[in-house]
Amino acid sequence: MSSKPRIDDTLRERIISEPDVILDDTDVMRALIAANERAMGTNIVDMRGIAMDRLEARLDRLEETHRSVIAAAYENLAGTNQVHRAILRMLDPVEFETFLRDLDGEVAHILRVDAVRLVLESVQNDDDPAVRRLGEVLSVAEPGFIRAYLTGGRDAPARQVTLRQIDEGDGRVYGRAAAHIRSEACLLLDFGTDRLPGMLVMGAEDPHQFSPQQGSDLLAFFAGVFERVMRRWLS
Repeated sequence: MSSKPRIDDTLRERIISEPDVILDDTDVMRALIAANERAMGTNIVDMRGIAMDRLEARLDRLEETHRSVIAAAYENLAGTNQVHRAILRMLDPVEFETFLRDLDGEVAHILRVDAVRLVLESVQNDDDPAVRRLGEVLSVAEPGFIRAYLTGGRDAPARQVTLRQIDEGDGRVYGRAAAHIRSEACLLLDFGTDRLPGMLVMGAEDPHQFSPQQGSDLLAFFAGVFERVMRRWLS
């Protein structure tokens, strides 16, 4: 008599009548292939099994890439919608003070950042009552401050969008919120001929929210819209 256990008749009949149940179950198929390799012995190389293993590994990589592409597409779409909503909110106010206050209010909330600050260069100091009335949203700096802030004092051109992680925010920009800022997006603003530059800064407590490896196209678009809106207010 054979020492191998006999398969249950009911199970055997079901496998014969529904073979797709076995073929569609990856774990069962792997077990069957492994059993077949053991039955052949160690001296036989199963080229078909090797090919199947490689195909499975390639398929796994393709599926992972597919998932990554889909996730990136959804993330880009969500980011685009986020920026569009922030721009629409930014265009709503009909008064300049409301426009500036909204930057660190609704606009910051939509963009999911912890602080939004506007820095303007001026030959005058920031003792103007109108500037003090706006709180920490707006700060006035001496000419050359923005370029030095963006480049870290190095003799290098300032990019339109600078994304970076920092140990702590600059008090001249963030005010009391500086101690909590761990990453920032700095948008260089051009207000036109014969006007000093400006800078819009978005700060986050999350050190991974902004980093140099991230794309900056959406923020560059946001900066372009903000520049045009500010030119109208300044005129």
